[in-house]
Amino acid sequence: MVEKTITLENISLIDFLGLENQNIKQLAAAFPSSKIISRGNEIKIQGQTPEITKIHEILSSLIEHYHQYGKITDKSVHKFLTADNDFEDDVVITSPDVIVYGSKGGVIKAKTPSQHKLVEAVSKNDLVFALGPAGTGKTFISVAMAVRALKNKEVKKIIISRPVVEAGESLGFLPGDMKDKVDPYLRPIYDALEEMIPVEKLKYYYENKIIEIAPLAYMRGRTLNNAFVLLDEAQNTTPMQIKMFMTRMGPTSKVMINGDRTQIDLPRNQRSGLIEAMTVLKDIKGIGFVEMQAEDVVRHRLVKSIVEAYTKFDDKRQKEREEREKNGDFDNQDAPRRRQNFRRHED
Repeated sequence: MVEKTITLENISLIDFLGLENQNIKQLAAAFPSSKIISRGNEIKIQGQTPEITKIHEILSSLIEHYHQYGKITDKSVHKFLTADNDFEDDVVITSPDVIVYGSKGGVIKAKTPSQHKLVEAVSKNDLVFALGPAGTGKTFISVAMAVRALKNKEVKKIIISRPVVEAGESLGFLPGDMKDKVDPYLRPIYDALEEMIPVEKLKYYYENKIIEIAPLAYMRGRTLNNAFVLLDEAQNTTPMQIKMFMTRMGPTSKVMINGDRTQIDLPRNQRSGLIEAMTVLKDIKGIGFVEMQAEDVVRHRLVKSIVEAYTKFDDKRQKEREEREKNGDFDNQDAPRRRQNFRRHED
């Protein structure tokens, strides 16, 4: 027997469970082979895997319904019990403030002005660049927008990619097969998806290639049509790679490209494709550009201070080097660091 627990967060229990737990009793009656137990803000489901999966899907849909309409009625429960909604979402997200509802019922929405700009840019453009330092929510908001598009049936699949660039440790020395070697680079994307989609549904999406997560090299030769496509950590692409990726766009696809110009891990003599693309494409209509700053950091308060401190340090060092160059006063030992700094700051 399998047991699963769903935690109801930011939910009025009486409005969700019904008077004397009537809504849960109605759900339990439809699945006599399983047990559904409501205690406080937790609902425990016990039974065999196929039925547990179905019950979990219905409860997840009811949670989304509650967040949109504020209440669950016996008619709502009946609708989800009788609908053919295996791994489909009946609730279309229409709230301007809500991007998507999390797998535990929480609301995922933009928290800062720049995150709001990013959401708006994605709504208005088919190709969007988002640049910003660590902790500004670029990846999380982008994944949320992709999940929203899938739930609203605006696209049929989500494709998420990252360039695999070694930063201090060779892939050849990491244990396991290629998937084992690559997965750590993609872990932030897996984490974001797990916050937004129930585990069983996410597994179904992976198995049926409704959601694909793969290294950038796997995109070559494909046409990405009717899909929401996200390229993360794009500062580590070469000009040829990012051009290859952008030219995969199909006529009904949405594409987001995220990066952080301060965290380029390419070899010192290699130009960042993201930085070059920002310059080449800046005047093309239909492409959105959103720059996120230190004030958009939504992690620990110290992250914002760390980002600001490094920005000031880099700016000061840049000015000093420009002054030395102007006066012809620099030595060869400083040249590699100077080239690296120019590469990371060029517009």
